[in-house]
Amino acid sequence: MKSQRPHLPLSDYYATNEDKQTFLRKLFDRAAPHYEGIAKWGWFGSGQFYRKWALERVGLRPGMAVLDVASGTGPTARAIRDVQGSEEMITCLEPSAGMIAESKKQLSCEHIQAGADKMPLPDESFDFLTMGFALRHVDDLASAFSEFYRVIKPGAKIMIMDETLPKKGFRRSLMKLYFKHMLPWLTKIFTRSQPAHEMMAYYWQTLEEMVPPEEVVAGLEAVGFQQVKHNLLLGMFSEYTAIRPQ
Repeated sequence: MKSQRPHLPLSDYYATNEDKQTFLRKLFDRAAPHYEGIAKWGWFGSGQFYRKWALERVGLRPGMAVLDVASGTGPTARAIRDVQGSEEMITCLEPSAGMIAESKKQLSCEHIQAGADKMPLPDESFDFLTMGFALRHVDDLASAFSEFYRVIKPGAKIMIMDETLPKKGFRRSLMKLYFKHMLPWLTKIFTRSQPAHEMMAYYWQTLEEMVPPEEVVAGLEAVGFQQVKHNLLLGMFSEYTAIRPQ
């Protein structure tokens, strides 16, 4: 299967694609204590409401075994808990030890330290798989999507939430102003943390360089997913859903 990077190596942060995960783990480990605060005020407190609403809308129900990939400090897992009423059926998978430590302060579900490209999980284990705003951090889309397909049961669904930069127009200009200039600057002022500032500066670059949605859809279809859909909200929030066939 042909590999597919979510974006080219970003030379301001690491030299080659092989260095990407080492850079990311160190960055997120150091910035982890500030992540929850940035996520709340940086997105105007809308994140948890949106995640819960989106998950219910695409079919998450109580009793499903759910894998949250690239779970970070746990915002998507907490939304899953709010839908299901319990943490019992949730597994969080996250490569950063710092992020896992922060997540465990609010979640008692199972946490596994690993990346999306190679998951230490058995085949056909989950009824639902989620990934929230982290697709750009995988090494290879084809590898990650193959792993998504492998670990979910036949008939199970995946949902990937992400942000997509419009190709042109007012929304693109507005997102550039906020994510490239305002958010990193506000992060530095409020947190006084250089790693947190660097994390948000890096966020903009990955947003700008991320492959377009049609390539994500094609990548999901290439590994065997069916009923692959891309839903774009407000011209900037992407939802990818797909089902592993029976």
